Amino acid sequence: MMMAQNNSAITFEMKLSKPKLGLNERLRVDFVMNRDGDNFNPPDFNGFRVVMGPSQSISSSWINGVRSYSKSYSYTLAPTAKGKFTMKQASIVIGGVTYKSLTKEVEVTTAVDKPSDQMTADDVADENLHLVAEIWKTNPFLNEAITVIYKLYVSPNISVSNYQPLDNPTYNNFWSQDIKVSSLSAQNGTYKGKPYRYVILKRVVLYPQKSGKLDIEPLSLDVTVDVPTGRRDFFGGRIYAQTNKTVSAGNRTINVKSLPLADQPANFNGAVGDFYFSVTTSKTSLNATESLQATVEVNGKGNLKLFKLPELVLPSALEVYEPEFTEGVRTTLAGMQGKVSNQYTVVPAFKGKYPIAPLIFSFFNPTTAKYITLTSDEIVVNVLEGPLSASNNSATDPNNAKQSVISSGTKFNFIKLTPNLSSTTVSYFFGSTNFYIWLLSPLLLIPLAIAFRKKKEAKAGDIVGNKVRRANKLARKYLSAAKKELGNKDSFYVALDRALHNYLKAKLKLETSEFSKDKIVELLGKKSIETNTIQSFTALLENCEAARYSPFSDVQMQADYEKASEVISLMDKQL
Repeated sequence: MMMAQNNSAITFEMKLSKPKLGLNERLRVDFVMNRDGDNFNPPDFNGFRVVMGPSQSISSSWINGVRSYSKSYSYTLAPTAKGKFTMKQASIVIGGVTYKSLTKEVEVTTAVDKPSDQMTADDVADENLHLVAEIWKTNPFLNEAITVIYKLYVSPNISVSNYQPLDNPTYNNFWSQDIKVSSLSAQNGTYKGKPYRYVILKRVVLYPQKSGKLDIEPLSLDVTVDVPTGRRDFFGGRIYAQTNKTVSAGNRTINVKSLPLADQPANFNGAVGDFYFSVTTSKTSLNATESLQATVEVNGKGNLKLFKLPELVLPSALEVYEPEFTEGVRTTLAGMQGKVSNQYTVVPAFKGKYPIAPLIFSFFNPTTAKYITLTSDEIVVNVLEGPLSASNNSATDPNNAKQSVISSGTKFNFIKLTPNLSSTTVSYFFGSTNFYIWLLSPLLLIPLAIAFRKKKEAKAGDIVGNKVRRANKLARKYLSAAKKELGNKDSFYVALDRALHNYLKAKLKLETSEFSKDKIVELLGKKSIETNTIQSFTALLENCEAARYSPFSDVQMQADYEKASEVISLMDKQL
């Protein structure tokens, strides 16, 4: 403690709550003065972390006509290592004179079983604030839905004024779908047998894509907490101390069971759940060159977005086009439910009856832990009118058995002995109409050749137009390459990403180095592209980036390919 040179009774000193403490305890440091001062400068607290402070308190009273005054700056410190540390000097200016506190030694030992220091705001928050990840079904089958609900439990002893996420889990090795939380409404509950209020912050449905032990990364939040102190204000109201706490749901591990290999059907393609299966046609009787729609549909509850539908097999006499995929799936806390279907357009070319062979669909039911195989009914398409093909008679015969040909009438006829001959005249090419046409045709082609040459020179001089045409050609090339790579995740999304970027290069006349998500959104907005189209385009780019780190199913790839075609078509119209 230093005194002013006029030997007045001004004091400024540092007080420690204890000279020795454990690594898991807290140290309170007070800098106390008996006169009001300015420019307070604390030490750097080497070896400690400030968990609360500085908090300022002032007290003033009159006793027997003598005024008593005290002002203090208080800190709560947490040790960062074991050892002996020196609390360096703090300084303050009182009455134009600088006063400095004396240094003090503090010893930090190993953690103690029962910390004896008074609880700080951080300690109170630790005991009254908890983030919990509640997992439904911790031992699922491969591709069986599990649900994770994140709840923030808050004791009635404290209040939360704000929070923000620090680290969101990425759910590697899972297909994930967030379930939107419409409102953060508090509910009554219990945590470890004690009454709490809780709010649901996040809900997510996961489908494990790999068997074995899988980790679910923690969700971490930075929470602003108001903790009541033992002090009261002038009006008797309780004074609160505010602190920020980082809470985490903790790392969770689930054990994913492999699907049994015993009795697994040969045509099983990864469907897990409880499903219905059907193959239907819009009609069974029609004329040749008319069309019908054949629909292969799976509906029910399970991993509807994560498997491929059986492919329709038709007789060669029925022309079939690429199917149109339709998805009507909603994801709830119980998982995916709804239906997926492929609709084929079929056009018969010849008259006859053509059977559509039954299709087989197999899935694994996790509730019964058994495989189930469903078979569709055979459908016969009756083409009433149309030309007859050479193989028409065998169209209705599944064994394509040859049938005997029966001739009508007399089997043998006499050869005619008297021919009906007519005379012919000889015509010469020279001097004919064709002769003059061929003679004059080179002269007629000269103007066409001149026009073609001028057009070619204009096209060669159009540098920007040539760049656009080349970029368009590249976009078509890479979109075609993406189609060929369906089923191969990495190659597909690389090709799709190139196609999208080359398309933009063609339409917006940008160099590749200029591309960024914000730049793309800005430029498309200036081109009066609709907001929904821009969002769809950027979503495809994000999927191409996310595919490097996350598993994507064949169904998702097919959907992204079709979405790319749709978005490019829409943008062409809007541009």
